[in-house]
Amino acid sequence: MTTLSRRAALTASAATIGTLIAGCIGDGTDEWEEDDVLPVTTATQYQGPGCDCCDVYADYLQDYLDGELEVIVRDDLPSIKEEHGIVSDLRSCHTVEIDEYVVEGHMPVSVISSLLMEEPDIDGIALPGMPAGSPGMGGDKDGPWKVYEIEPTNDPEVYAEI
Repeated sequence: MTTLSRRAALTASAATIGTLIAGCIGDGTDEWEEDDVLPVTTATQYQGPGCDCCDVYADYLQDYLDGELEVIVRDDLPSIKEEHGIVSDLRSCHTVEIDEYVVEGHMPVSVISSLLMEEPDIDGIALPGMPAGSPGMGGDKDGPWKVYEIEPTNDPEVYAEI
């Protein structure tokens, strides 16, 4: 059995925490810049307490809204997701209500814009997890992502691949 000195343990802990935080702190929004403003009258983002990447995403989204984005911090975030029919496989760290749609996760504005223009008969769209390189997340995009439709079904359809 190997024992670590207190200094080695603290150094390892700091490095681990730094690596975890770096995934959320990096801006990740430059690649996703758009020229258009979303024609949205109401937008509310629900997020858990102390989530830096949610705050970065809120700033990113606000830059593209005609009105204000209301950010609500909730300890019971899973209940918001259940209320909107977001199955566990599609969940991310925050949920946004935009007009009559729900947008789950670090969704690029271009996809939200398509949703609002097309007005499909679905409840919303989801980009599951917290993919590196997505708006609000650090790192680089390392392949295509699937955006899923949020519908009252157990087998969600792919809305888009980006």
